[in-house]
Amino acid sequence: MNISQSDIRMKYDKKVRIKLLFIPISIIVMFMLITVFTAVGSVDVSPKEIINAIKNTIDNNSANMEQKVIVFLRLPRIVLSVFAGMGLAVAGTIMQGITKNPMASPFTIGISSAAACGASIAMIFGISLFSNSNLGIISNAFIFAMLCAVFVYSISMKLGMKPEAIILSGIAINYLFSAITSTIHFYADDHQLAAAVQWTFGSMNGAKWAHVLVVGSILIISLCVFIKHSWVLNAMVSGGDEMAKALGINPDKSRTIVGVFSVLLTASIVSFTGVIGFVGLVAPHIARLVVGGDHRFLIPYSAIFGGALLLVSDTLGRTLLAPVNIPVGIVVSYLGVPLFIHLIIQSRKEYF
Repeated sequence: MNISQSDIRMKYDKKVRIKLLFIPISIIVMFMLITVFTAVGSVDVSPKEIINAIKNTIDNNSANMEQKVIVFLRLPRIVLSVFAGMGLAVAGTIMQGITKNPMASPFTIGISSAAACGASIAMIFGISLFSNSNLGIISNAFIFAMLCAVFVYSISMKLGMKPEAIILSGIAINYLFSAITSTIHFYADDHQLAAAVQWTFGSMNGAKWAHVLVVGSILIISLCVFIKHSWVLNAMVSGGDEMAKALGINPDKSRTIVGVFSVLLTASIVSFTGVIGFVGLVAPHIARLVVGGDHRFLIPYSAIFGGALLLVSDTLGRTLLAPVNIPVGIVVSYLGVPLFIHLIIQSRKEYF
């Protein structure tokens, strides 16, 4: 049976419309999840009480203690979980695209070990821009994460900014910062060592609206850059650098731009939350399974799945053994490992 070009175009347009339609639907579902999970805690509240708490805080600051707990403790933690999950998932999608490696993640180039090194220096030696404060830990983690990126990209540029150069440089720098961190831990006392190690678990404890504002702003800017380069990423992934050059695209320049924003986004998240793995590895694969490899849809769907995964993980972490708070980095690993193994088995024809 012959299928005309118009029929193929109609089927393609229909699939695109369905994919576009599910983006706002997914966002609405995300808002519903935020409302439901905000209501869950040591003391359960109703959605109406959440709305009243927000209203009283904004209108006349007459909120009582319970309402302040909702607005200043639960809500920023919930929203930061969503933003962090979205950011790590999108950064993972970009890293997998520019390295052409399905096993790549936001931490492939060593950002996590560099951030842990910076945080350890602040906690153990008190050396930071803001000594003896949580802001000092945050700033050190961010600075060292960005410093790691500078090292990796400097080496990669000398090697032609190829995917292999980025991965190998990242592995080398990752081991370097891991060695430095281990050396620092050797000089720490028990209390300092416990604090430094706990930071690497990843946690939403202490989330504030200022943290949400910073991460949210960088997330929005980065998403705009990534979406703008979605066609470029499609060309680079599907046809390689030669195909991209034939289409008038400078692959090295594009890889550098989206890579830098991926690093900036990851560094900003990690500096506030600590190291949270698997989200940036699992969420892009879930999205790819649902919408395919077109980055126009893969990027927003990765963000949606990543935000939902981290939101669920953090909620489980603070409610399963309440009042004990399990770090979200631990919970997401328990959820992510079996899910990732399942994805590997389902996609064995593609990767093996």
